Amino acid sequence: MKKLILTLLIASSFMACKDDKKNMNEGEDVTAESTDSIPTITKDVINTGVIYEANIRQYSASGHFDEFTKDIPQLKQLGVKVIWLMPVFPISETKRKATGGPDSKFATDFPEAEQAKYLGSYYAVADYTKINPEFGTIEDFRELVKTAHDNGMFVILDWVPNHTGWDHVWIKDHPDFYTKDADGNITHPAGTDWTDTADLNYDNQEMRKQMIADMQYWVREEGVDGFRCDVAGSVPLDFWEDAIPQLRSTKDVFMLAEAWEPELFKGNLFDMGYAWDGHHMMNNIAQGKNKAKDWYTYLDERDGKYEKNDIMMNFITNHDENSWSGTIGERMGDAAPAMLALSYMTTGMPLIYSGMEYDMNHRLKFFEKDSIPKTKGKMWPLLEKLGNLKNTNPALANSEIGADFGRIETGNDNVVMFTRNHNGTTVGYLANLSKSNQTFDSDYVEGVQDYMTGEAFSAENGKITLKPWEYHILMK
Repeated sequence: MKKLILTLLIASSFMACKDDKKNMNEGEDVTAESTDSIPTITKDVINTGVIYEANIRQYSASGHFDEFTKDIPQLKQLGVKVIWLMPVFPISETKRKATGGPDSKFATDFPEAEQAKYLGSYYAVADYTKINPEFGTIEDFRELVKTAHDNGMFVILDWVPNHTGWDHVWIKDHPDFYTKDADGNITHPAGTDWTDTADLNYDNQEMRKQMIADMQYWVREEGVDGFRCDVAGSVPLDFWEDAIPQLRSTKDVFMLAEAWEPELFKGNLFDMGYAWDGHHMMNNIAQGKNKAKDWYTYLDERDGKYEKNDIMMNFITNHDENSWSGTIGERMGDAAPAMLALSYMTTGMPLIYSGMEYDMNHRLKFFEKDSIPKTKGKMWPLLEKLGNLKNTNPALANSEIGADFGRIETGNDNVVMFTRNHNGTTVGYLANLSKSNQTFDSDYVEGVQDYMTGEAFSAENGKITLKPWEYHILMK
């Protein structure tokens, strides 16, 4: 049998902070934590962290901040370093949605007795500087942020810069802040079914200034650590070129774009974006539409698009995917554990969405109250083990100076095998990403241990046979 050649690739390994970022003074905070106590996101956090998307409405039966806050210490067990809060702002009553899709309906389309159950979309914001009373008070919010900081975690807010709800104060006081049709009527975002929102006009410079001021409020006064920016690619690039440096003049914030356009990550702009192509590829492989070998094609294309210090957020689910495209089980079936491990082993930051840690197997309602399960099953210990590896093993760091990616050829299109390497530390990923048994030749695995089981792993007579969706994380 021929000796396999290990080809080291310079992957999209990423630094937490752009080269030209500086840690700035954090500015005066008169309502939340004192200036001295507010931490700043560090390279180590981003290099080794897991991000958690918190859906406060559905996280508990009450849907209150405090129910999530009391569980924050547990998230340390999962390696969480960044908490992304879905929008915490008041939701507009006017045109409040009750259903989604092209045939979506408003709450007022239903009998009056039913209308109260429709809570609307988190992304139809009525006021950027207030807290949704469904979730609690500003004091409850501050306690959440403080608890996260006390536990070595950072909090970023889901910011909606492209549009507001129809009750937003700007509608009345600054109608010129919005896009209008030929008849002078404010419109919803073109090409979408987001009829519960009003499209903002970025040609208006005063609107831009107020948007930045509202973002600054949360950084300066409430001590948040950054933003996840909704449909960031639909907002003009020059707005971000203006806004993000201003935010960083107060504090070295972490910026996540719900976007993938490479220009959003250049220079001193966004730190992390969505690995949508990788997510779709995992879905397609799980559904038999692509083969394991296509994962390498995706990685090669990704490396060609982005700079080495651009971080991609790897995920097998999020709020959109869960509610609109299906649960992990619906989309990935038996492939889910292998795909989850792949999201941790691939360069980038892995995402946990609320309920995922509790084996949630239903689509959460988007416009109504729902609730995630709170019983630990199979997923919690899996996430705990993967999170610990991500937090502690330098080979998985998103670092420009190390954590290389090495592809190992197996001669089998259904098998993925690669290593992550940093200063002599190596971790390998091996998986059969198909629904049938796969056998291939390899002598690379001699003398290695399966991290997930703690048992030795080796080839038999130079051959390895893997069951459907069987995967291993290998360490020397």
